[in-house]
Amino acid sequence: MHCDIAIIGAGPSGLCLARALADSGLAVTLIERQTEEAIANPAFDGREIALTHTSRALLQQLDIWDRLPSDDVALLRDAQVFNGPSAVALHIQARHAGSDHLGHLVANRAIRQAAWDSLQAKGTTTLRAGTRLRHLRQHSGGVELTLDDSSTLECSLLVAADSRFSETRRLLGIGAQMKDFGKSMLVCRMQHDADHQQVAWEWFGYGQTLALLPLNGRQSSVVVTLPPRDIERLQQMSPDEFAIEMKQRFDGRLGGMELVSERHVYPLVGAYASHLTAHRSALIGDAAVGMHPVTAHGFNFGLGSVQRLSSLLLDAQRRNRDIGSIALLSRYERQQRLATWPLYQATNLLVDCYTNDRLPMRLLRGAALRAAQQLRPLKRGIARHLTAGA
Repeated sequence: MHCDIAIIGAGPSGLCLARALADSGLAVTLIERQTEEAIANPAFDGREIALTHTSRALLQQLDIWDRLPSDDVALLRDAQVFNGPSAVALHIQARHAGSDHLGHLVANRAIRQAAWDSLQAKGTTTLRAGTRLRHLRQHSGGVELTLDDSSTLECSLLVAADSRFSETRRLLGIGAQMKDFGKSMLVCRMQHDADHQQVAWEWFGYGQTLALLPLNGRQSSVVVTLPPRDIERLQQMSPDEFAIEMKQRFDGRLGGMELVSERHVYPLVGAYASHLTAHRSALIGDAAVGMHPVTAHGFNFGLGSVQRLSSLLLDAQRRNRDIGSIALLSRYERQQRLATWPLYQATNLLVDCYTNDRLPMRLLRGAALRAAQQLRPLKRGIARHLTAGA
């Protein structure tokens, strides 16, 4: 069997790339280890995705945005950052970027569902579900893939979109700068008495990091970052015990709280591939850059990679040029690295600083946050970056 492009991974980035290429005339095969049923009806995984204005525009272009259920889309008006027990916060307001909101929060499950539905409506992509890539061989004209059912597939371009722990990346011989933060992240939805006013919180406490992502009504996605043993304790609590614990951890600022979803736990590990391309191969999404969630830019980076690579591929197809050429892939790598490397490094530095609880760093953290609150040009720059994305 032969196709022009084989995409490994039917997560949000892989689905969006397949959809971006659906009208191109290119033969695209999507390979995913999950069953087709699991792809078509993704389960709730606790993750809420913050989408910038740029990302929303791309999803609209791909006929994905309008397929999202309204209940799964919430307005993200402003954001604020707290440090320790201090009531002083850095306020990031959308008006600083000339907008009335920073973006939207959308359930990861809803994005995957809408992307799949949009792709199915086109009907031009071949799906190989319930199988995985076992071996690959690169040669001058393409890449030969061997799947775990012993079938083979020849493609002119291979695209890895199979998570920050990408097995495809390893098969390509590409390493990654992995940053293990030594913490786990628990995510869930909670109802609370206080009105969040569509404002996101990032709270760098002492010994913990909390985030509040405002959903519709008086409901939020709550994110707790702690050492794995503490997260395990929270996960094993009864719903009532957990609600009391979370009210205390938020210092009662949200009033009474109630757990309204399952709790999901993820290891906190960042990743940046040492190369974003190889011979007739490219990395997108988390396989290329897996961000710490503090800036909420992970999927925005993924959509940026989709937009850049698909634009280059569509242009090459129109010009009847090689879609796997060194020149095309080098251009993609330059564009994606320029858009992501600075923020990836800055994010890791921010996290290292604001999770260091030694006294000198606590004082520095508080002073830096107070100073930033007074610097209007800095807040304007942050707001513009949050609305534009990468």
